[in-house]
Amino acid sequence: QAQLVESGGGLVQAGDSLTLSCAASGLTLSSYAMGWFRQAPGKEREFVAAISGRQVYSDSVKGRFTISRDNTKNTVYLQMNSLEAEDSAVYYCAKGTFLWVTTQAIQRQASYNYWGQGTQVTVSS
Repeated sequence: QAQLVESGGGLVQAGDSLTLSCAASGLTLSSYAMGWFRQAPGKEREFVAAISGRQVYSDSVKGRFTISRDNTKNTVYLQMNSLEAEDSAVYYCAKGTFLWVTTQAIQRQASYNYWGQGTQVTVSS
């Protein structure tokens, strides 16, 4: 059974950094596009970043967040710098249905078929 487990969330102050990890079991992450999404209270879940043959970022995190993967550890990371209160949310890791997808498709939740349970990130201002 494929499983994604996120970790690394926590409570930080504005301007701090955090690195989220997404460890996979039962599947090989390098064979698929991988994405990070987030959901704040009362809001829709939104795209944050994704990686396949290239990295794609939402405008709100571009220049502050970096997505990467370590295929030897079967893990995807989200390095978050210069955190802002608006970044507070539950962050979800997701596995894409394919490795190569369009830039538009990689930002859509429908392009992902496995999701982690989420990790909470809270940024105090």
